[in-house]
Amino acid sequence: MTALLLAPLVMGAVLLLPTPWFALLMALFVAMGAWEWSGLAGFDADLARAGYMLLILLCLPLVWLLAPSDWHAFVLALAALWWLALALRLPLIRHVEQAPRVEPSLLLLGLLVLVTPWLALVYLHAMPTNGPWIALSLLMLIWIADTAAYFSGRRFGRAKLSTLLSPGKTRVGVYAGVAAASAWGLLVALALGLAATKALFLLAICVLAAVMSVVGDLFESLLKRRRGIKDAGSLLPGHGGMLDRIDSLTAAAPIFALGFIWLIGGQ
Repeated sequence: MTALLLAPLVMGAVLLLPTPWFALLMALFVAMGAWEWSGLAGFDADLARAGYMLLILLCLPLVWLLAPSDWHAFVLALAALWWLALALRLPLIRHVEQAPRVEPSLLLLGLLVLVTPWLALVYLHAMPTNGPWIALSLLMLIWIADTAAYFSGRRFGRAKLSTLLSPGKTRVGVYAGVAAASAWGLLVALALGLAATKALFLLAICVLAAVMSVVGDLFESLLKRRRGIKDAGSLLPGHGGMLDRIDSLTAAAPIFALGFIWLIGGQ
């Protein structure tokens, strides 16, 4: 029920709001994620968590308005490289250590995890041609991949993807999510009227983004396991916290946006 209520509202906002208002709406989601992220870093005091949330919110206009537009791609590339490096590291983890009481370094990492997906979505939304639709296609990619992975994994999944980090995820679920993302990428390519070469490139972007969405999910699962908690928060009934909803997006958005910058040359 939560998903059925939220999805149409978000879709309508993406398509109907001008970019500045869309950026403000996305900033609200980022703010809620920042509150929960500070909890994952071990900060319990409301004042400290509110201060971190304010810091993240201040970084959003700074990275958008003060940084030259050419730097947006550079920031997204740095985030993409970090997530790709993490994708190589996660399979090597054999033991989840208990987190220290407070991890200030995790607050710094939160700048990358929370600010760059916001930048990616706003950058896509501001594109002069089909911007809102492209931004929505990213969100749809994540939703479709997650949904396909969930139902396929429950119905056919046997082999676990990572019993240590996320016992509920299966390899079949990941394959189904990637296949669904590929189908969505093909539809987007047809809708945009892309030539064959660019369509194949977009397909590769969608596949990579779908794979990275799993990395984002596993990374948040790792942080929660280190804290001994199941959900990052309890904001959304049946879905946990905001981070539990956007964890896939945090890793996939920079990859997807960077791919589109290369695909159509940005603005």
